[in-house]
Amino acid sequence: MSRTPQEIFENYVYSGTVTRNADALAENFTADGVFEAPLLPAGAAFPRRLVGREEIRSAMAAYYEQQVKDDRSPNLEKSRYVLHTTSEPDVFIAEIDTVFDGDGEDDVAVSLVQIFRIRDGKIARLRDYFAPELMS
Repeated sequence: MSRTPQEIFENYVYSGTVTRNADALAENFTADGVFEAPLLPAGAAFPRRLVGREEIRSAMAAYYEQQVKDDRSPNLEKSRYVLHTTSEPDVFIAEIDTVFDGDGEDDVAVSLVQIFRIRDGKIARLRDYFAPELMS
């Protein structure tokens, strides 16, 4: 049974952003899936390009381990997203506004766009467009 864009997106966000579970995140991708963050400079802490489910799994596990001191988590009640279907049935776009609670200060809002290319209910290619300074 094929998953809907909403099911794919929500599972991807839950396994990555919410729970930081690299194994679950990687299972959202095809065996040869590609994850890209094209706006990041080479050598950034967050991976710029990962090819294959196993590379996604290991690189994201290492990244999540580095980020253990960052206890920020998204405020799901304040965060919003809109999914846009395209003329290609295996492509959808996520327009996201994620809100992180501030430390007694104002909330921090992060806007980004992700382009998903799907094959057999899994992510074959994901391009994640966000401001590079967010990952420093």
